[in-house]
Amino acid sequence: MMIIDQQIATDLLDIQAVTLAPNHPFLWASGMQAPIYTDNRKTIAYPQVRAEIADGLAALIREQYPEATVIGGVATAGIPHAALVADRLNLPMNYVRAKPKDHGKGKQIEGQTSAEERVVLIDDLISTGGSVLAAAKAVQAAGAKVLGVVAIFSYELPDSVVNFQQAGLTLTPLTTYSALIAVARQQGDMTPAEFASLQQWREDPWAWPKSAQ
Repeated sequence: MMIIDQQIATDLLDIQAVTLAPNHPFLWASGMQAPIYTDNRKTIAYPQVRAEIADGLAALIREQYPEATVIGGVATAGIPHAALVADRLNLPMNYVRAKPKDHGKGKQIEGQTSAEERVVLIDDLISTGGSVLAAAKAVQAAGAKVLGVVAIFSYELPDSVVNFQQAGLTLTPLTTYSALIAVARQQGDMTPAEFASLQQWREDPWAWPKSAQ
């Protein structure tokens, strides 16, 4: 039986939620060049894939955060997965906007929130961790405790490791960049040189592609 990180990596490749292009890099909004583009929003369009993701995330939370009392979704892509996971765990849910509403009651967090809650946040994708860590700060400012973060996929970028350490929070992804490129290599979709280039990007993304030359 395929282990969960390989299964989810295979799913993401199969539905083309992930595109690997070491020879034709993508330009990210940050200015970084990257050999990968990820659109995990596509996962909600595939019932079997979204079910495998929800089952996997629920299992992670049962194992690592059994004391969780609320499942939080990071707007917007984390919300549908948080809803599915909260249903599986029979727990309340909330979701966290990027910023407070500019009308009405000006809420940033919708759903269950109180000082007694112990929240696990869910996001679809972790690059530097900036958006989910901002959501964690909002939850903490509301008085609740953030136990940790789970996600579908992490690029494993050095910046994210530092950012989570500084925030004092743990990150547990279902699958990772390392697992994904290993699965793609097993599928025969790249040359050894392309695989080496993909590895070098993760190790030093800001220097890539010069570091791969």
